[in-house]
Formats: sequence, structure tokens, C-alpha cells
Amino acid sequence: MSDELRDVVVVGAGLAGLSAARALRAEGFAGRLTVVGDEAHRPYDRPPLSKEYLAGTCDETELALERPGEDLDARWLLGTRATGLDRSSRAVLLDGDRSVRADGVVIATGAAARPLPGPTPPVAVGGVGGAGLGAGGLGGGGLGAGGLSGSGGLGGVHTLRTLDDARALRAELVDGARLVVVGAGFIGAEVAATARSLGLSVTVVEAMPVPLAGPLGAAMGATVAALHEQHGVRLVCGRGVRELTGTGRVSGVRLADGTHLPADIVVVGIGVRPGVGWLAGSGVPVGSAPGADGVLCAADGSTGIPGVVAVGDCAAWYEPRLGRRVRVEHWTAAAERPRIAARALLSGPATAPPVPRLPYFWSDQYGRRIQFTGHVAGDEDVSIEDGSLAEQGFLAVYRRSGRPVAVLGVDRVGPFARWRRRLEGEFPSRAQGESRGPGESRPQGEPHAQGGPRAQGESQPQGESQPQGESQPQGESPSGARAVRSV
Repeated sequence: MSDELRDVVVVGAGLAGLSAARALRAEGFAGRLTVVGDEAHRPYDRPPLSKEYLAGTCDETELALERPGEDLDARWLLGTRATGLDRSSRAVLLDGDRSVRADGVVIATGAAARPLPGPTPPVAVGGVGGAGLGAGGLGGGGLGAGGLSGSGGLGGVHTLRTLDDARALRAELVDGARLVVVGAGFIGAEVAATARSLGLSVTVVEAMPVPLAGPLGAAMGATVAALHEQHGVRLVCGRGVRELTGTGRVSGVRLADGTHLPADIVVVGIGVRPGVGWLAGSGVPVGSAPGADGVLCAADGSTGIPGVVAVGDCAAWYEPRLGRRVRVEHWTAAAERPRIAARALLSGPATAPPVPRLPYFWSDQYGRRIQFTGHVAGDEDVSIEDGSLAEQGFLAVYRRSGRPVAVLGVDRVGPFARWRRRLEGEFPSRAQGESRGPGESRPQGEPHAQGGPRAQGESQPQGESQPQGESQPQGESPSGARAVRSV
């Protein structure tokens, strides 16, 4: 362990940040540990926000991620926004002209929900495609080529990323209200399913011809989306949104073709933006390519900047199986990968870091468990290995050149668990050859990381249906020098 690391700052207080703090202590770090988070809340679990919490079947105490009596001997700076990283003075800059010393930094600032672009209605702006959530495209896209004006401060317009978002939305979901969801990704789909169970009239707008085609492929996306129509949700696909209507409060959504959908509530689920703006000018490498638009990392979370690693939704890790960097926004990645990154921070980048586990997520909709693992490009051959599409309980295997690369299960927890283990075994435990991370030259593979939470009915670490980003410090770095007050 490096003797130079006396003060480590974890920037981000969500699942990835908490997991990083735990991993640092587990790896033997005994120095000063500070966790910075821009929300006022202690770490909480995000997946229930669009399901159980929104439905009112769980309360906020059940969202807590910290174990009873858990003490990481850390200083928590909550309700505090990071505004910059000054490597020369070894400090993380904070709002209020403050700073905190940092020999080592874990960037875990997650992502924020992408708002509607543009000015106040009814002026429409240029086309904005559905962004999707990270590599899997889980956010959906409801904007399309027609463009969309901003919400303009209209009441009744929501995004869902944080506990405060969920509180505000839950208060409005009343029986008989009309809800329009913009974006048919998994977040939008879960909100739609929950709202329908509460008695709302629900319409989902998706710019793509087939919902969920990005993460699941067209055929399987259509099959999963059909669950909504069977439960009374109206799907409007292949049409973008032009503007929101209303004065003071939203009254509807106007589509690109002129169709007007009346709405008392609008939920926007068009993807997220990684929380990396505060790193501007720091020298930490940040990508802009779709699916890799976060902190650029090697396969162990190292950034090429000594003493700086990144984890969670804001980090685009090198994926040895794909030969490129990908930003993975799933619960398992936020829970498991900080272990690897903590070792890299404390001991230096490994010559052969563990190969991160395959992306995995699940979603619960209308009483059905939907699970997916792997990477898809859209050109795979898909076969049904168990069950049938007709009964809407099945296991589908995606193959590329005859080799399994991904698995989708709907109400097939046991078979999915077996296939998931098999799929992990399909890939070599070490990368074939070398890949270069930012500022480094070293091999990028190694055995799979172990551990993680257990899923119902399976023995593998489990993920959740939504990206598990940490809505943490999002501030821009300051331009020029300024006086700061140390905390």
C-alpha cells in the first residue's frame, strides 16, 4: 500500500461511493476518509424508486444502503457539491470556496437525469435523439428528429433519478390522472407499470420504431414492450415529441406529427448525463463518444492520473471482451467494481487487473421478472432456449458467429442463473493481448471479480433494472485561481 496516501476523498455518496469507501477500509486503508455528496441524504438504493417506493409499498427507511451500526470511520460532507480537482495542491474543491485535502481521489459522481432541451414552450428546437442510459441504452428515447422544447418550468413535469425526484412524482400519481412517459427505456417502462397499477391512464412515447431495441434487440424489445399494451398502456412508437403544452402546469405533449396527447403528468426518461463537468481543467481524461462519455479508465478504474480512479455511472472502463471503453450503468457494476478500483488506488495499477463481470440488470414489470446480461450490437441471432414467446415466459440466447454473447430471461430465474454462469465462462479469464488505458501501456485482463449481492434464485451477484448512478457533485470547475477555505 502506498505510504503517500494519508487522505482519500470519495466524491459521490451513492452506491458506488459507499462501495468504494467500504472497499478502501477492507483493503486496509487506515487514513483519513472523506465522502462528499451533493444530496443531503445518506446512501440509498435507487432501483425501488421507480417501483416499490413509487407505488407506496416501501418507505424511505427501507432504501438505506448502510448496514445497521456500520461505521467506516469516514467524514461525510453531504449537501456539498464538488466544483473542481486541483492536482497541484492535492485538493478537491467544493462549493462555498472550500476544499478538502486529497492524496487519493475516487470519482463516483454518477449521472444526472437528462432534462428536456430547449426554451419555454411552445418554441421547438433542433432534433435531439434519445440518449439511452450508458452502453445498454436503458433510458429510452422519446425525442426523435422532431425536436422538443424544454419544460419551461411547467408544473407536473418530472424526471426520476433521486429520492427527491421520487417524492415529488409519488405525490402526483393519483387514480384517474393522465400520465405521458417520454422515453420507453426501462426507467420509463417501470414508471408506466407502476402508474398503471395505481389506476392512472398511461401513454408511453418512444421515438424509435421498437421500444428497448437498443439493449434487447428489435424482436425481444417488441416482446417485452407488449406487456404494457396487454395491461392497458398505450404505446406510441416511431414518433418524436415536438413540445409540451400548458400554462403554468403541463396540459399535454405534442408529437412531431401534430398529434396532441392530453397529460396531467409527464415523466421524461430520455437518458442521463455523467457527472463529470466538475473535472474540467483537472487533466482527468473524459470521453465524449456515445456510451463512453465519462471518465476514461483502464480495466481497473485507474485513469492514468496517479492517485485518481473512477467508478460507477460516471466511469467508462475498458472492457477487455469488447476491446473498448464502455460506461456501464448497472447496480452490479456500482457495487462490485469499486473493489478493483480501490486496489488500484492503494497499490497502483495492476499489470493484469480483473476482467469486470458482464453487465447485468433486472426489471420487475406487471409481476414479471426481466433479466439480462451480456453485450449486444443488434446483429446477433436470437433463439428461445426455454419457454415460449406466446406464454411470455422464456429464456432467449443471443449468439454472434455461433457464440453466446448475451441472455434475456422473462420469469426464468433458475435457467437464467445457469446461463449467466455459462456466459461468464465463454470468455477468457485474461484479455487476449494488450490494450492501452489513458497514459499507460499494460495488459488489461484477469480473472473475474468475485462477490457481490445475491439474487433471488441464483448464486451470482445481482443487478437492478436501472442505472445505478450516484447523483452527486455536478459543478463545473472554476476558471482561474481563487481563494478556498479548507474543510
